[in-house]
Amino acid sequence: MLRGLMMDTPLNVSAALEYGAEMHPDGAIVSATIEGGTHRTTYAETLPRVARLAHALKALGVKEGDRVATLAWNGYRHFELYYAVGGIGAVCHTINPRLFPEQLVYIVNHAKDRVLFFDINLAPLIAKMRAHWPKDMIYVAMCDKAHLPAGEGLEGIHAYEDLLAGQPTAYAWPKIDENAGVSLCYTSGTTGEPKGALYSQRSVMLHALFTLTAGMESLKTGRTVLPVVPLFHVNAWGLPYTAPIVGLNLIMPGVKLDGPNLYDLLENENVFSSWGVPTVWMGLLQEIQKRGRKPSMLGEVIIGGSAAPRAMIEAFETMDIGVIHGWGMTEMSPVGTLGVLATKDRGKPLQERIDLKGRQGRRMFGVELKIVDEGGHRLPHDGEASGELFVRGPGIISGYYENADASARAFDADGWFGTGDVAKITPDGYLIIVDRTKDLVKSGGEWISSIDVENAAMAHPGIAACAVIGVPHPKWQERPLMIAVKAAGADPKPEEVMATLEKAIAKWQLPDDIVFVEQLPLTATGKISKLTLRKQFADHPLPDAE
Repeated sequence: MLRGLMMDTPLNVSAALEYGAEMHPDGAIVSATIEGGTHRTTYAETLPRVARLAHALKALGVKEGDRVATLAWNGYRHFELYYAVGGIGAVCHTINPRLFPEQLVYIVNHAKDRVLFFDINLAPLIAKMRAHWPKDMIYVAMCDKAHLPAGEGLEGIHAYEDLLAGQPTAYAWPKIDENAGVSLCYTSGTTGEPKGALYSQRSVMLHALFTLTAGMESLKTGRTVLPVVPLFHVNAWGLPYTAPIVGLNLIMPGVKLDGPNLYDLLENENVFSSWGVPTVWMGLLQEIQKRGRKPSMLGEVIIGGSAAPRAMIEAFETMDIGVIHGWGMTEMSPVGTLGVLATKDRGKPLQERIDLKGRQGRRMFGVELKIVDEGGHRLPHDGEASGELFVRGPGIISGYYENADASARAFDADGWFGTGDVAKITPDGYLIIVDRTKDLVKSGGEWISSIDVENAAMAHPGIAACAVIGVPHPKWQERPLMIAVKAAGADPKPEEVMATLEKAIAKWQLPDDIVFVEQLPLTATGKISKLTLRKQFADHPLPDAE
């Protein structure tokens, strides 16, 4: 090998915030705070606070490689932790507050966290869980002394602002090996124990830069973006690292993510783009309908986490809000594909564009895709063949953190990561997720995509949300059952929904029954929990299953 004569300077996260403070000093970070009210700051003002926090972490005894946990919502202090922890070479372990207690016990102990920072509205959770976590762990409430929570189980807790007080406002950020861990996020553990994805300094910086190549309107200097996707999950899809590099204004929504509160933030802060999961956008669309207009400046929504119904995409697009449908995984940093239309498709009629945006987009630079059959043989990207989706790239894990068994099961012989999704890929690169392998319904030797049935059902105006699962059948092995939530003020009959479905899918794919419920169970990351539904409806009697 003839080695290139280039400087070997590592990709470190501290460089992103330093760049933002220098080149985009007035870029805003606006937070709806837990204490109440709104906090406003800039990248230039944030950098010295991050330096103070870095000094405070060192004073607490945090060393390179130590795990520093967070249990917090989207706010400026959480953003500061991303950079202070990673900047000194420690690992920012973001924890989902919505996880079950058993999962929280496992995750914190498995990660061996040294310090835990938490939002004050989560103080009761801390008091409850503290006895189950490492005895010597240090706790910091993300507030000033006046708001420091007290009570049984909260003894000896530090106040965030007290730690920063008196610390220097400059920090000589070290040059850290770019392959060193920088952030840790566990899967929600819907099957088995949660598994940790340990991202490196290099991977998160490359992921941030790769995202910028996709051509999204939201990622342009001066744009205002509201991440509904939480900072506690998969680096908020990379936005905390991308934002200062490009100079975005970030609007942090805090804990209130309902339709009315989101609408007000979008309107009052002149937000152009917002990122989140479909369940969040259902609430926003209902609020838009109530108020009779969209938030004034909202021009784009990024939808990820689970498949967006066509009806949702159409609702946004027809009010001139562009939809970018994306796909990814915790194990992928997380973005894999983005629904920015190919140049040749942008001038197509609206309905054809909506059809394309219903797909999961095209691969981001740095992400390779392949689909394989049950024998592991590669299938063509012809838009017809479907198989399990495998991925590889510099933003994709090479193994799970401290979990050799799970790692051994996750990769094929060539080192590609198995996603568990069944997909098709078109000749021009569009990814079409058919279903999760565990969510496919196997009926009489044929596979039925729950996503296809759900998307067809959402075209009925009386359906607010739905999920399709397979339930046992004596003849066909499994048949689809639909569980649906009625839209506000609507009272759809099962036969009316069936009539809508018959226009979109084959007769053998139709659900054998439709059950209406008040609400659908959600996972800790805001997705519909089909695992819960399968348990709940395991013994549901189908009409023709005698």
